[in-house]
Amino acid sequence: MKYSIQRRALQIVIAVGGCVPVGAGILGIAYGPQWAGIASHAEAASHLRYLSGLLLAIGLLFWLAIPDIERRTTWVALLTSIVVTGGLARLAGVIFASDAATTGTVFSLMMELIVTPLVWTWQRRLAGHQS
Repeated sequence: MKYSIQRRALQIVIAVGGCVPVGAGILGIAYGPQWAGIASHAEAASHLRYLSGLLLAIGLLFWLAIPDIERRTTWVALLTSIVVTGGLARLAGVIFASDAATTGTVFSLMMELIVTPLVWTWQRRLAGHQS
């Protein structure tokens, strides 16, 4: 596939994929634990909003990388490592703490442990083929 087509396709994938953390971050900030199905508790609500802000920032930073995606190797690698670390923590909760493997949890795990590393791999490949 031509470099310019690969570049454009990667930009589109990151733009669409970034909707997940940005949307989830905004919903978590706006609706707190009720959005996540957690019984309201002041500390849980505060913590969820904080984490939602981090999620929002991750999505926005992925979006900011789009214009120069082929040159954002370190940036994408750092964001990917943050997302994968969060996914591993979520997976540990499912395996070791009996956290529910709901549809939302499985979707999140797929984004965190499969899609995001694939996007990182694609970005690295694209960066290596710059014209």
